[in-house]
Amino acid sequence: MRQVLLAPRLNLRSLILLLTVLSVTCLFIFALFFVNYTVKERLIDNSLALNAEYSSRIAAHTNYQFEEILKNLRFSAKLLGQDFASASLRNSETARLKSQSGNFNSVFLADREGHIISFFPTTLNIDSKQVYKTYGITESIKRKQTYISSPYWSSTKKLIVIISEPIFDAQGQYLGFIAGTIYLQSKNLVSEMLASKYGYKKNYTYVMDDQKRIIFHADTQQIGQQVQASDGLTTMLQQQDGAFRLMNSKGIDSLVGFSHIASVSWIVVSQQPIDELFAQANSIIIKVSIGITLFYFFIFFVVWRLSGFIALPLNHLAKMASMLNQPEIQEKINTIDPVYFEVDQFKNSLMLSSQNFNEKIDELNQSVNTDPLTGLYNRRGMNLFIEEFVRMRTDFAVLAVDIDFFKNVNDSYGHDKGDIVLQKLARLMKYHFRDNDICCRSGGEEFIILMAASDPTTVFQAAERLRTAVGLTEMDDMGTVTISIGIAYWPHSSEDVEEVLKMADQQLYQAKREGRNCTR
Repeated sequence: MRQVLLAPRLNLRSLILLLTVLSVTCLFIFALFFVNYTVKERLIDNSLALNAEYSSRIAAHTNYQFEEILKNLRFSAKLLGQDFASASLRNSETARLKSQSGNFNSVFLADREGHIISFFPTTLNIDSKQVYKTYGITESIKRKQTYISSPYWSSTKKLIVIISEPIFDAQGQYLGFIAGTIYLQSKNLVSEMLASKYGYKKNYTYVMDDQKRIIFHADTQQIGQQVQASDGLTTMLQQQDGAFRLMNSKGIDSLVGFSHIASVSWIVVSQQPIDELFAQANSIIIKVSIGITLFYFFIFFVVWRLSGFIALPLNHLAKMASMLNQPEIQEKINTIDPVYFEVDQFKNSLMLSSQNFNEKIDELNQSVNTDPLTGLYNRRGMNLFIEEFVRMRTDFAVLAVDIDFFKNVNDSYGHDKGDIVLQKLARLMKYHFRDNDICCRSGGEEFIILMAASDPTTVFQAAERLRTAVGLTEMDDMGTVTISIGIAYWPHSSEDVEEVLKMADQQLYQAKREGRNCTR
């Protein structure tokens, strides 16, 4: 038997579920990308605003502190200008300035030649007879105005910044300056103000001067280093405050907020790695994804239940459409409940088709000629049934049957005996096949059986039952005969009916070539 594999077909419910899965998957992917983009952009915008506000608040607070420092220095400079020669006044004022505010690590007073003539604390290793030419002292004497130095190494081997105020006498003669120092690598005014805020959302804060030198940094090794040139640095030098995104010197993508300390021309920078923000975003996205997934599972469950409600009656009617030749089909169609409009329309159309089919069958039974010898349909009747099957798109099998060595029967016993064999075979065919199967004599000892809406296994089993029964039946005094059978299918073997009939004949001849008395 040639095996015929029926191609799997998607039913309506499968199509609905497939469409739902595709739609939900597309929506899920789109939602995931949209949420990912939106959440990260919103977090970046918020973080930029927070860093800008954070640096601005620190700058404002620091500016206020430095304005107080400069005010105290100006007061001391004015007081010392009235009696600069008084050693007691110089010593008391440096001690007062250091002790009263606590803003400086040390305070000293230098004359216009660069001698440090007074200092506090007095434990400092300073020689009052020596002329000091360090960067801060030289620049203070040279500028003769309020001066805040860049970081430099002092004579005591400390990295410092000095804030100096010039001293003038009543006649406006320059006498020297009074200065406070900030030890950048020790606990100091700036570090105390900024370190308390350090760690805000895993950011870090640093301060640089107008010469791009770092004044304060959580990593003390960075203090005194030059900030590398970049577009971000240019922006910070040109604008008073703001926020932007940049790649820092360590190659870390960061969000930056900055603000100037107006009184000292320093810049407070608050910097936050973007990876930390994205970790927050990913956590949010995972939670949202879980929520969306659970919701989509619920939607899929609802659609699954509804698809069954929608597809079940249509599925039943579709199966019945291929069984219109069965006598009880109208009763089965009537059992379908028309739950919605399309089902009702399909049901009515199918009922009408069944009635037309039955009327056509009755007409065929009355109009077509039968073979007078066997009582089976002749080739004309067979063709009418085939045309109706094709018009109704009803799948059917073609069984080509031929009596083995029938010529020998006619030659040995005569044509009358041969006719008896043909009649007995016709009776066996009617007995072993269903009422709705079409048995035909196509000519001579050749027969055709049409089986509608039958699967290959059922067709093959029916053919074998007939073949076996014929082989066991005594043909009067002629003994027994055998038959060979060939099978083909419409439309699975071919869409062309003539081609299907030829294929059935080819299968029949294949059976004869393989020894006869078999089914192929």
